[in-house]
Amino acid sequence: MSVNRRRFLALALGWPAVASATATSAVNDYESTDLVETLLSRAAVPRHSSELWVLIDDKEATLTIFRGNALVERFAPISLGRGGAKTQRIRGDNVTPLGEFRVNRFNFESQWHIFIGIDYPTPPHARMALEKGIYSQADYEAYFDHYRRYGSPPQNTALGGAIGIHGVGGGDPEIHGSFHWTQGCVAVTNEQIVRVAELVDVGTRVVIR
Repeated sequence: MSVNRRRFLALALGWPAVASATATSAVNDYESTDLVETLLSRAAVPRHSSELWVLIDDKEATLTIFRGNALVERFAPISLGRGGAKTQRIRGDNVTPLGEFRVNRFNFESQWHIFIGIDYPTPPHARMALEKGIYSQADYEAYFDHYRRYGSPPQNTALGGAIGIHGVGGGDPEIHGSFHWTQGCVAVTNEQIVRVAELVDVGTRVVIR
């Protein structure tokens, strides 16, 4: 894992202490605030001049890889979830989660040709779920307990999981080019996912907006 990835985990695991101190007043203080949207407002910029990062744009249906501010590759059209793209995702709603993520795994034997997993749900998604009553306090604490134990978010909570970037696999390229068809992931063609996998690595930052 890269230094950036370790620093990210350290930051993520710092959330429970803040949450525990404010859990009682969370709904009153934040019920009108979309935490993920607030974070997204400053996410789509490079962290440093040589950072390789990914920007996925729902409205433009594009996946763009940057090195700092310089464009490396752009793929279009891409397909997102059948339920659209939102900051708050619920298991089974076929929504692509918006937010700032990190690549955390690769599956080169996926039915989707290659699957590049991201660390959804992130701590901000968990915090929003608590504030909106999707997570109970016990659910919220269990989320971070899993993060501490395994270094990645749980995939079987009310927020769902198994979100990533993948190819079409054996699917119909014409459908891919015409409709958003996934269950919440970001899909590109099989040829494109090979190129994406060549460029990104575990720890690469992925912004979906």
